[in-house]
Amino acid sequence: MTVQEGAAVVDLIDQPRRSKRSIRGNGRFGDIALRVVAGLVLLYIFVPIFVIVLFSFNKPAGKFNYTWQGFTLENWADPFKYPALAEALKMSLEVAALSTLIALVLGTLLAIALVRQRFRGSGAVDTFLVLPLTAPEVVMGASLLTLFLDLGWATGFTTILIAHVAFEISFVAMTVRARVRGFDWTLEDASMDLGASPTRTFFRVTLPLIVPGIVAAAMLSFALSLDDFIVTYFVSGSTVTYPLYVNAATKAAVPPQIDVLATAILVISLVLLMAGTLYRRKRIAP
Repeated sequence: MTVQEGAAVVDLIDQPRRSKRSIRGNGRFGDIALRVVAGLVLLYIFVPIFVIVLFSFNKPAGKFNYTWQGFTLENWADPFKYPALAEALKMSLEVAALSTLIALVLGTLLAIALVRQRFRGSGAVDTFLVLPLTAPEVVMGASLLTLFLDLGWATGFTTILIAHVAFEISFVAMTVRARVRGFDWTLEDASMDLGASPTRTFFRVTLPLIVPGIVAAAMLSFALSLDDFIVTYFVSGSTVTYPLYVNAATKAAVPPQIDVLATAILVISLVLLMAGTLYRRKRIAP
């Protein structure tokens, strides 16, 4: 081997090392840039939430709680000062609870059926399952309103409940489906081989193993129902939910109790999320 050939071999060996160091350097810069962008995005998302929490302690001079006047705890001492606001929040909670319960049952059964069984038309069911997730809410709200009017139904609590169940089923089914896909179906076979009935197997084996997915779907469904405005606006009639009340209040008066109740909902949601996370870590920990 000549000196030139040896030098060429050394260059070929050292080239991956040099390129690796170069890539590592660029990767470090990209990682810093990615962190900065992520921080700015999170700041953009959380600033409105921080403003709501801050203005729940504001003492406005007029009817509109838009400018900071001074710190006070009076708003939190009487969060249900306005009966119409309290009634609207109660209506939203009732709709969210009932629609979540119905969508949870139907969506969970649908997810299990789509994963466990392959049947004619399952592809079409998958397509229709994704449509409520991709279709604009204006289209869905207008379509449901047209359907209810064609059927001669008076819009109100019932139509709101049906509309919320209609779009919540897709979210529940997709969330539970992700959990069910990793399920070991031989556990059901083993249970039935030991003498358990299909019903007992479902409630004692299948259901406990997919509970994390069901809980996640329930929390997502409840949150979507609680803050839905567009679909509810089309099918509500004279019924007023919390988002509808807030929208109407911007034209007449915006009391700080709106921010108080919104902050309370946020705090309760965070507490439930933390409790669920801690419970899950406790179960996973050896």
